Amino acid sequence: MKEYVQVPAAELQEPYELTSTGESATFLCLRVCCCCSALRPRYKRLVDNIFPEDPKDGLVKADMEKLTFYAVSAPEKLDRIGSYLAERLSRDVVRHRSGYVLIAMEALDQLLMACHSQSIKPFVESFLHMVAKLLESGEPKLQVLGTNSFVKFANIEEDTPSYHRRYDFFVSRFSAMCHSCHSDPEIRTEIRIAGIRGIQGVVRKTVNDELRATIWEPQHMDKIVPSLLFNMQKTEEVDSRIGPPSSPSTDKEENPAVLAENCFRELLGRATYGNMNNAVRPVFAQYSHHVIQEILGHLDARKKDSPRVRAGIIQVLLEAVAIAAKGSIGPTVLEVFNTLLKHLRLSVEFEANDMEGGSAGSANLNTSAKDSDEKIVQNAIIQTIGFFGSNLPDYQRSEIMMFIMGKVPVFGTSTHTLDISQLGDLGTRRIQIMLLRSLLMVTSGYKAKTIVTALPASFLDPLLSPSLMEDYELRQLVLEVMHNLMDRHDNRAKLRGIRIIPDVADLKIKREKICRQDTSFMKKNGQQLYRHIYLGCKEEDNVQKNYELLYTSLALITIELANEEVVIDLIRLAIALQDSAIINEDHLPMFHRCGIMALVAAYLNFVSQMIAVPALCQHVTKVIEIRTMEAPYFLPEHIFRDKCMLPKSLEKHDKNLYFLTNKIAESLGGSGYSVERLSVPYVPQVTDEDRLSRRKSIVDTVSIQVDILSNSVPSDDVVSNTEEITFEALKKAIDTNGMEEQEKEKRRLVIEKFQKAPFEEIAAQCESKANLLHDRLAQILELTIRPPPSPSGTLTITSGHAQYQSVPVYEMKFPDLCVY
Repeated sequence: MKEYVQVPAAELQEPYELTSTGESATFLCLRVCCCCSALRPRYKRLVDNIFPEDPKDGLVKADMEKLTFYAVSAPEKLDRIGSYLAERLSRDVVRHRSGYVLIAMEALDQLLMACHSQSIKPFVESFLHMVAKLLESGEPKLQVLGTNSFVKFANIEEDTPSYHRRYDFFVSRFSAMCHSCHSDPEIRTEIRIAGIRGIQGVVRKTVNDELRATIWEPQHMDKIVPSLLFNMQKTEEVDSRIGPPSSPSTDKEENPAVLAENCFRELLGRATYGNMNNAVRPVFAQYSHHVIQEILGHLDARKKDSPRVRAGIIQVLLEAVAIAAKGSIGPTVLEVFNTLLKHLRLSVEFEANDMEGGSAGSANLNTSAKDSDEKIVQNAIIQTIGFFGSNLPDYQRSEIMMFIMGKVPVFGTSTHTLDISQLGDLGTRRIQIMLLRSLLMVTSGYKAKTIVTALPASFLDPLLSPSLMEDYELRQLVLEVMHNLMDRHDNRAKLRGIRIIPDVADLKIKREKICRQDTSFMKKNGQQLYRHIYLGCKEEDNVQKNYELLYTSLALITIELANEEVVIDLIRLAIALQDSAIINEDHLPMFHRCGIMALVAAYLNFVSQMIAVPALCQHVTKVIEIRTMEAPYFLPEHIFRDKCMLPKSLEKHDKNLYFLTNKIAESLGGSGYSVERLSVPYVPQVTDEDRLSRRKSIVDTVSIQVDILSNSVPSDDVVSNTEEITFEALKKAIDTNGMEEQEKEKRRLVIEKFQKAPFEEIAAQCESKANLLHDRLAQILELTIRPPPSPSGTLTITSGHAQYQSVPVYEMKFPDLCVY
């Protein structure tokens, strides 16, 4: 008995190989038809006959009538007919035979309209599968074809509901078509119209079904409603008052805006009381920025009302932005923040004016009450800014961070865009604190893949400005903002509090390998970070929280940004802080000196365990043990405790209480670290703003002293600093051998410095020398414009009377450049 392979008649355009048991043969297509046609099922022959040889001829109507009659007479065959048609259509879609696809869909539509029985449900499954295939194709013509077929299907009323059928795919696909961005405007409009009609078909079909509640689920409404609203607002406004949806199509219905409005009206018209909330909520989410704008306008109109009224309006705004944050667009977001910051400045200005205008007696009580009310307004604004900013996507949040940072007043520059002319020093300081608090809330939870994204130069430079270091609270806020942006692995909570950690491994620190972008960031901005920490440790108004935040800053830099070079720089920074506490050129109180020593101990203990160098860990542990026995005030657990006994001086302490550079260099060198730069003392980088700021000059901080003409220096000091000229002094001056040795030593040190010191420090020292030269030239020019005191006397006015005060020649002080 021979076995034959069944081959579709439409594909018999080439010879096919027929295999029988024990033999093979190849026959021409005509002989295959003769052998196989009688063996094919009748429904397949009827389906194949409706397809002409040339798809341009269209559907064979006579054969289509036979297929329809067969389907009506034998409804049990409908599922097989649908499956076979779906098979052919899928193959034609893949092979891009659009003509046969059109014929297949026309046949499906006719069968669907002609057959009404219990057996139609399996056929519908095949039909919906074919429609989904068309919608998934990338050809607009096929997408429109599939949509038209689905709309026809949606208008058919089925006898019994289908409990297992769902339309999730069609909701998603039609919603995506409503947002089409095709380059051709006509095709784009056609696809959007098809998407709207598809959504309308889904709504009609599901509402008519017994399972109509499924379409009102939030996951469907969140796609359908925004898609309709998008088309209603994207197209030019036209007269949308047309006939009911069931009326014949007009030109206006071909407009996406009109069609979307009709669909939306029909959707809301079919909603019940229980489903209305799901349909309306996406509308509020889509247009919530209009509500925000109205509230902001109301706040502007009430800007001179009492603080409690303004605080109430801001509280309403806080509740509204909970909906608006995730759906807001750029201009709306900036408008919200700009208005809030403007009212924050007004609140601070009102507070400052009330403090200046307060008087004794009962007026002081009223002033204090107003101040507390203004603080309520300010806290409400900050809370609203933080809540709004924290709910924005990361790309918008970075823009808001830059926007707020641009508003922070910085002394000596005009980069900020917030009007502070009426605030005064106290009000300016207050607005700085308020803006940094807002920035702190916006940056909370922000995670950037690279530190360059989180801390660009345009953001880092004003953040680390010396103008934001004049108050301990300002410095705390700056460090906390840096921690939010720097801590990308949520390690900050594990580092909270400054302490000696016995085993850092117990903290389970999360870290990754330092990427190339982070390494480049530290090469470019590392000195700026070190400088901020170094100067922040030496402020006289530091409290315990400042030292804790500084310790956390060092630890986070070690975790997130430290390679071997950065580790060496951080250790150099720690040793420089220890030396500054011992030498005490800044005349810090003893508590602050001991606090710096405790900070250095806590950090070296942390970094020695993080880099896992046994010799360094041993040296640090030994110093900590000696301090525990002899100088507990050098450890954070004791110095930051109440009623800690402080030493009278640090000059007489044993060197074993200090971390020694040579010991550290020996420990790191044994583990393969390049330790040449450890012998070069750390010097903070000088910035241009140091001369513009009200703080003391960085030149004084790094102990580069220059004596230029100063009228404030008493003459006794001048005499005490002069050396008596004797024969031995002249003889010593003539002897040049010693001077040659000193010059050689100086040259050697300079060469060694340029070979081992990092480029950033060399540039910083050269810049400081250039600044000194600039200052000296400025003072010389000032002397030429304003002549020095003359022996003949200078005219002064005292109590309204003119007097001449003569200055003896021997008491006059001339510039060093004029004396030889």
